[in-house]
Amino acid sequence: MTLLDAYTLMLEIRFFEEAIERLFLEGRIMGTAHTCIGQEAVAVGVAAALRPQDAMTTTHRGHGHFLARGADPGRALAELFGRETGYSRGRGGSQMMMDPAIGFYGANGITGGSIPFAAGLALDAQMRGSGRVTACLFGDGASNQGVFHETLNMASLWKLPVLFIVENNGYAMSTPTSGGLANPCIAERAKAYAMPSSTVDGNDFFAVLEAVTRRAVRARRGQGPALIECHTYRMSGHSRGDPRVYRTREEEAAAQQNDPILRLEKELLGRGALTDESIVTRREGALGKINEAIRFCEISPLPDPAAYVSDIT
Repeated sequence: MTLLDAYTLMLEIRFFEEAIERLFLEGRIMGTAHTCIGQEAVAVGVAAALRPQDAMTTTHRGHGHFLARGADPGRALAELFGRETGYSRGRGGSQMMMDPAIGFYGANGITGGSIPFAAGLALDAQMRGSGRVTACLFGDGASNQGVFHETLNMASLWKLPVLFIVENNGYAMSTPTSGGLANPCIAERAKAYAMPSSTVDGNDFFAVLEAVTRRAVRARRGQGPALIECHTYRMSGHSRGDPRVYRTREEEAAAQQNDPILRLEKELLGRGALTDESIVTRREGALGKINEAIRFCEISPLPDPAAYVSDIT
C-alpha cells in the first residue's frame, strides 16, 4: 500500500461512515451502526502493516477496519440496506460482516468478544506453521472485560502470533477513560503477562504503521504477542442517535484540529506527494466511489423471505 493509497482509503472510510449517518437520518437504512469517524488512521495503519495471508478481527465499530482490509464498499453498505448483495446477504447488518478471503474474520456485537476468537486464529496459525499473524482490534472499554485478561495471559504463555490493538478513543460508550480505568494507560497492563507493549498516537498513520509492523515481525518469529494502545478520538457518537451529552462541543472542536486525514494530507503536501489540485481530485474520487456504492445498494434485490432459513436448516 502506497502513501497515496493509504490517504485515499482513509477518505473512502470517512465518506462511507458519513454516508451511513446521513442514510439513517433519512430513514433509508434501519437498525443501528457505530461509525469510526476520526479513527481512520488506526484502521488503515494496521491494514497497511499486515500481509495478505494475515487475519483481522474487530469490534462493533468495524466498518473502517473491513474497508481497510479490502472490503467492497458496495457490498458492505448493501448489508446495512438489508440487500441480498451484502456480505451476509442482508441478514446480519452492521455487526455481522466478514470475509475470510481477504483475511477479515468479522465484527462482534459483544464487547471484547473478538479477543478470544483472535487467539484461536493465532493458535491455528501456530499449529499449522502458516506464518499468519492475527490483528485483534478492540476498544478501551473492552480492556476491562475479564476475557481480555484471560486471553492475554494464555496468548503470552503459548507465544501466540497475535497483536492486541486497543483503539482508545477516550470513551467506553459514554464513560470517559478517567471514569472507567484505575490506570488510564492500557498498554501497561501487558506487564502482568510478560508481554511487550507500545503506546502510539492513533491519529498518526505512520506511528500506527511502524508499531504494528515492528510487533508483527516479532510475532512471526515465534516470539509471541504484543499489546498496542492507539490513542485516537471518536468524532461521532457511540451509535446513531447519540446526542453526545457526555462531552462538550468545545472538546469535539479541539479534537477536529487533530483530524488524522488532515494530518496525513499535510504530511503528503509537505513531501510533494499531493497538491491542492490532487487533493480535490482524490476527495471527489473517494466520494464518487461511495455514492456509486449507494446506487449499487438501491438497485440490489431484497432477500427472498422464503430463503431466510436456508442457512440454518
